[in-house]
Amino acid sequence: FFFFFFSWSGFSSRTSCIMLKALAQLRTTNLRRLAGAATIAATGTAIALAGAELEPVHAADLELHSTTHPWNHSGLLSTFDHKSLRRGFQVYKEVCSACHSLELVAWRNLVGVTHTEAEAKELAEEYMYKDGPDDNGNYFERPGKLSDHFPKPYPNEEAARAANNGALPPDLSLIIKARHGREDYVFSILTGYCDPPAGIDVREGLFYNPYFAGQAIGMTPPLFDDQVDYEDGTPGTVSQMAKDVVTFLTWCAEPEHDDRKRMGFKALIILSLVAGGLYYYKRHKWMVLKTRQVAQLRK
Repeated sequence: FFFFFFSWSGFSSRTSCIMLKALAQLRTTNLRRLAGAATIAATGTAIALAGAELEPVHAADLELHSTTHPWNHSGLLSTFDHKSLRRGFQVYKEVCSACHSLELVAWRNLVGVTHTEAEAKELAEEYMYKDGPDDNGNYFERPGKLSDHFPKPYPNEEAARAANNGALPPDLSLIIKARHGREDYVFSILTGYCDPPAGIDVREGLFYNPYFAGQAIGMTPPLFDDQVDYEDGTPGTVSQMAKDVVTFLTWCAEPEHDDRKRMGFKALIILSLVAGGLYYYKRHKWMVLKTRQVAQLRK
């Protein structure tokens, strides 16, 4: 086709042949480039697929991530709901304290937060603490005081494991800070117990919880409806008890939460006033230099 076209256009036969050879060479070069690009793309795709197949699968990648809940204290200037803190302490005392400890919390920490001083003293005196030695070198037991920390449910780690099928109940003093998801994760764990789906078998002694890594947890479902009779008459639903005890545990992990936000707000006000004064001082000092005019006098 190109030969007849060049001939009809007035080109000589030699010129036509040269142009046809150039077109054929160009076509061959383009085909080679396309083949090379296709080879490179295929090689890259194969490597990517091979790498994806070799990636390890972790149990944490298969767990159900907790949803975000609107906690009353999560706002920029929001503080703890102290009524919820008191209810949360009641849930911990009547339910959670049977297995979990709060080693970093003392009875005096409750004063002015969840209870009055007289109420905190009365709560502490419900427990007996080993103290001593006395003048004769003997140890004795005495009622608790405000300076005492919350009692442990087990005397040692071995006793805790023996009572929980080998699982060690963690201390809850800093559990909110120690878990990814913080309040949302703990709330999801407490309310996420359900029957395992078809095809999944849970070993005896474990319970299915999609929010826990591996979906099998050794802790029995801790909360049931109407399990706690709240002092203020709040209905004791599972979600309400979980919300209150999580709020209380958040306070245990961050007892300075309200004070920190209060001091931060005061600091922002003071720094704003200082920034305004510094800006005025800067304008006052630099105004002379920025508004001066340099004139050249000729003699």
